[in-house]
Amino acid sequence: MNINLKALGNVTEDERMTKKMIVVSGPSGAGKTTLVKYLMEKLPRLQFAVSATTRPLRGDEVNGRDYYFLSEDEFKEKVKLHEFLEHEEVYEGLLYGTLKEEIKRCWDNDEIPVLDIDVKGALNIKLHHGDYCLFVFVHPGDIYRLQERLKHRGTESDASLKKRLARAEEELNYSQEFDVVIYNRSLESASHELLERVVHFLNDEMSSTQL
Repeated sequence: MNINLKALGNVTEDERMTKKMIVVSGPSGAGKTTLVKYLMEKLPRLQFAVSATTRPLRGDEVNGRDYYFLSEDEFKEKVKLHEFLEHEEVYEGLLYGTLKEEIKRCWDNDEIPVLDIDVKGALNIKLHHGDYCLFVFVHPGDIYRLQERLKHRGTESDASLKKRLARAEEELNYSQEFDVVIYNRSLESASHELLERVVHFLNDEMSSTQL
């Protein structure tokens, strides 16, 4: 995996001491989205940081809630203007990224942003901003379990399933680069472990009454 070393923007020393982020990553189908939703239900101060993407809107997705759906030209213009904290071509022709303005929106509201992003993007953020973030890798347990989850979704063609599984096998090799690895063999136990790890991380800087 080639990590794209790009300018991610500067954060002041004061912000490093007061601003926090939770970055959740892992292969597609590992259960990241479900775990993030559980986390935010338990800790109201957390706020989902909506990613931007060039992929088409699906089903009942809403622009600005699930993703910021951009054209390729719009996305690339924002790249030129250095508006992304991180961005990657996750799959051929499909761009994803985290807008700096989205993180600022959360911080301005005294909220803690939670990012649900791909592994490359998470590692880019860790390289530049790792000292005030908690990096969580959601591990499906094994590739066969992941394959069954992706099939159960019913949204993948044989070709796209093969592509996602190949990428997942590569991404699993980077799990130990993260601060925390959550093995999602049981949703209940994985949810509880994630909550415990996040509360511990946040309590290093603030009392539980602030969460």
